[in-house]
Amino acid sequence: MFTTRPTLQGTFGMVSSTHWLASQSAMAVLEDGGNAFDAAVAGAFVLHVVEPHLNGPAGEVPILLAPAGGEVRVLCGQGVAPAGATVAHYQGLGLDLVPGTGPLAAAVPGAFDAWMLLLRDHGTKSLADVLKYAIGYAEHGHAPVERLGETVGTVQGLFETEWTSSAEVYLPGGRPPRPGALFRNPALAATWKRLLAEVAGAGDREAGIEAARAVWRTGFVAEALVRQAGRPTMDTSGVHHCGTLTAADLAGWSAAYETPVTYDWNGWTVCKAGPWSQGPVLLQQLALLPPELPEYGSADYVHLLVEGCKLAMADREAWYGDAAEVPLDDLLSPQYNAARRKLVGDRASHELRPGSPGGRTPRLSAHARVAAVEAAGFDALGIGEPTVAKGPASPVPGEPDVAADGGTRGDTCHLDVVDRWGNMVAATPSGGWLQSNPVVPELGFPLGTRLQMTWLEEGLPNTLTPGRRPRTTLTPSIALRDGEPVMAFGTPGGDQQDQWQLHFLLAVALRARVRGGLDLQGAIDAPNWHNDSFPGSFFPRGMRPGSVTVESRTDPAVVEDLRRRGHDVVVGDAWSEGRLCAVARDPDTGILSAAANPRGMQGYAVGR
Repeated sequence: MFTTRPTLQGTFGMVSSTHWLASQSAMAVLEDGGNAFDAAVAGAFVLHVVEPHLNGPAGEVPILLAPAGGEVRVLCGQGVAPAGATVAHYQGLGLDLVPGTGPLAAAVPGAFDAWMLLLRDHGTKSLADVLKYAIGYAEHGHAPVERLGETVGTVQGLFETEWTSSAEVYLPGGRPPRPGALFRNPALAATWKRLLAEVAGAGDREAGIEAARAVWRTGFVAEALVRQAGRPTMDTSGVHHCGTLTAADLAGWSAAYETPVTYDWNGWTVCKAGPWSQGPVLLQQLALLPPELPEYGSADYVHLLVEGCKLAMADREAWYGDAAEVPLDDLLSPQYNAARRKLVGDRASHELRPGSPGGRTPRLSAHARVAAVEAAGFDALGIGEPTVAKGPASPVPGEPDVAADGGTRGDTCHLDVVDRWGNMVAATPSGGWLQSNPVVPELGFPLGTRLQMTWLEEGLPNTLTPGRRPRTTLTPSIALRDGEPVMAFGTPGGDQQDQWQLHFLLAVALRARVRGGLDLQGAIDAPNWHNDSFPGSFFPRGMRPGSVTVESRTDPAVVEDLRRRGHDVVVGDAWSEGRLCAVARDPDTGILSAAANPRGMQGYAVGR
C-alpha cells in the first residue's frame, strides 16, 4: 500500500514526535547511551522551545511509561486547581465560564515536575545532559515552523497593547517569527541555565533533579510564577483579572504515579490514564464495538464508530472528572455496553445521551443541556484545543479577530520513544501556550489555562474544585499483546484525540502488515474524521450535534451515504484530520518500528 513515508524499522531505538528537532534531539540522547526516558525528557524540553504555540514548561503532561520487564504506569503531570479557585470566586467576578486565557484559567503547573520525576526514577542522564538541547535552541535559535509565526500574527495586536512581555519574546523587530530566520528565546535559555547553576552543587544525579524540583516549586521560578498570576491580565472575558495561584499552591503539589485504566479487545490490552483525562473514552469506544465490524472504511464502519463515539463522549460529560468518584467498572462492563450498543441505529443521533452506569442518574452541566444550537465561535474544521486571545463576540478594541481557519488554537504535542532494551514511553505535552497567558518576563514562558475545562456549576464531576484536577483531553496510549508492551501512540487534537486514536488502532489491528510488522505509517496516513456532537472542552465550549468532519480523500460515496443517514458532514482538506505519532516493538524479534504524521509537515519519526 502507498504511504507518504515508510514505517521505519530497526533494533537500536525509535522516536516519533510532532517536530523533527524534538525527535532528533531525543534520538541524540539514545545515541549517547541514554534510555527511552532520558530521550523523552530531552525531546519534551525541545518541544517547549520549537512548538511554544502548542506547549510550555508551565503546561501539563500525562505520561504513560512501560519499563522493560515492568508494569505500565501513568505519570500524572496535570496540576490541580489552586486553593482560591472556587466556583464562588469566579461567579463573584460575574463569570459563567472560566476564561479561555489569562491567569484565572491557570492550574498549578504540572509538566516540569512530571518530567523531573520521570528522569529521576527511570532515566540515567543528568538534568544538564537532557536540557542542553533545549538550551541550545532557545539561546542560539532555531528555524521556526510556519505555524508559529501564523499563531503569533493572530495575537500580535494583543501582545503590542496588553501582553507586552509576550511581545518582547515573540515579536522580534516588531514582527512575528519568520520561517528561514533564526528565532531565539534568550529568557527561557537563561532560566534553564540559572536552574542548572543553582543545583550544580546538590550532589549526585538524583539529588540534582530533586534540587531542580525544589527551585521550581519554592525558588526563583515559583516566585516569578506567583508574581505573574497576581498581575491584572486581559482575558477572553474582555476584563483584566488576576489569578489565584499562590506560593503554597506551588509548594504543595507534586506529580504522581498511578495505575492505568485498561481494556482488553481482540487480543490487545489498551492502557490509558484515568477519568481525570478523557483516556477511558477510547476504552469505552472499544467496549461498544460489536463482535463483527463492518468493512473497514465503509459508510457502515464510519457510522458505527461515530455513533459509538457520541455515546462515549456523552458519558465523559456526565461522569468523568476529578471532583467525584467515577463508576469506571460499570462504564466498561459488558452488560452496560451491550445495552448502550442497542442505541446505535441506522440514523445519526443528534442527542447527547449519557448512560446510567449501575443505575445512577446522569447529570450534565446546564451548558451541555443547551443542545442542538451551535455555540458561539464553533469551528467544524477546528484543529484541536482552541485557546484564543478573546471571545469571538468580545467588544474589546485592539484585539485581533479569531482567524477564520482557527489560527489561534493552542493545540498540543506528542512524543513516543522505544529503546533497544524495550523501555517505552508515550507522552502528550500541552498547555502553557504562548497565546494562553502573557510570558512571565523573568522566565520566558507563560502560565497555562487548563482550568477552562472545568464547569462553574456545583455538584458536577468536573466542577472547578480547589485541589482537584481539571478533566483534561490529553490522552497518550500504550497497547500490549499477551501482556507485553508492543506500541506507544498518541496525537494532538483536544476532543479529537481519542477519536483519531481509535481509528488508528483499528487500522493497525484490522489492516495489512508491512515488512512482517505493524503498518504504523499506513494507519496514520489513512483518511480520518471526527465529530463534535458534545460540548467542547475548551472555551467557549461549543458543540455541533450530528456533525462529522471528514478529509476530502474520503470516498464520495461514503460521504453521500453518511448524509443520507442524517449526518451533517463537513468535508475538510485532504490532510486535515489526525496528527498521530507511534512507535512499536515486536517482543519476539526485538525489531522496533516508528511512524509519524505527515499532516502539517513537521512531525517526524527517526530511528535505526
